[in-house]
Amino acid sequence: MGSVPAAPVPDLRITCDDCAAACCKLEVVCLTETGVPRHFTTRDAWGAITMERLDDGWCAALDRDTLLCRIYDRRPLLCREFEMGGPDCLAEREGAWDNS
Repeated sequence: MGSVPAAPVPDLRITCDDCAAACCKLEVVCLTETGVPRHFTTRDAWGAITMERLDDGWCAALDRDTLLCRIYDRRPLLCREFEMGGPDCLAEREGAWDNS
């Protein structure tokens, strides 16, 4: 029987403290209730509640001075599951720096 490939190991050198907040430009649907303040959300064309993004493309909850989330303890489930240093994080960081 074949073996199951191991899950990728996150790059532990990557932290949100030294990031370009690339993931904060992704569309985030609020799938569960985590306590996100309503003024940071909007309803999309299909009726789903999503995180509001401002004219610069970044999430409305992102502090532009520190590039840290102002509602980290109440962030949406999708943000919680976006693993710091994981494959999706690394891909977004690479894409953000390629487009700079």
